Amino acid sequence: MSFIKLTIKGISYSQTQTGAYALVLSEIGGARTLPIIIGAFEAQSIAIALEKEIRPPRPLTHDLFKTFSERFSINVKEVIIHKLVDGVFFSSLVCEKDGVEEVIDTRTSDAIAIAVRFEAPIYTYKNILDKAGVYLKIEEEFGLSNTDMREENTSDTKELETFEEENKFSNLSITSLNEHLNKAVSDENYELAARIRDEISKRS
Repeated sequence: MSFIKLTIKGISYSQTQTGAYALVLSEIGGARTLPIIIGAFEAQSIAIALEKEIRPPRPLTHDLFKTFSERFSINVKEVIIHKLVDGVFFSSLVCEKDGVEEVIDTRTSDAIAIAVRFEAPIYTYKNILDKAGVYLKIEEEFGLSNTDMREENTSDTKELETFEEENKFSNLSITSLNEHLNKAVSDENYELAARIRDEISKRS
């Protein structure tokens, strides 16, 4: 069976499962996407790895895995989403040490969090994408950019709070924004850090 290479299109709060996120993968050179429901911790871990400017004060579990692997000269070559059963995706890490390859079963969310850190490619089989892939205009359906991870606001109060917070940031200097960014990272408030980073990026 032929492989299809995937890339991370974005992460959005799931509207169907409370406390879960939708990780959207898209095929390279095609129009189909593969939405996968993942947990909040894994969504945060993937988002942090994508946000190069944000560095947690303490290593996350997937960061620890990368450090451990590098210390013992183990490289993650690729991730393969190889099976779909009852809506659940099964994946494998293809690892290499001293020229010897090993295939390790893993949850798809963990596999992708690790793949991002190793800059390893993500693949799936054509029959899986044919079965589960959907045609979507991602930006319109999810409102995603490549590194988005924003929970959809479900109340007027929360929308007002977000507007006021973003408006507050727009009045701050770059120096003040960087100070707020460092504090947000130190407090491990990565969603706030991402919003501050967006404001800094807009002024670059």
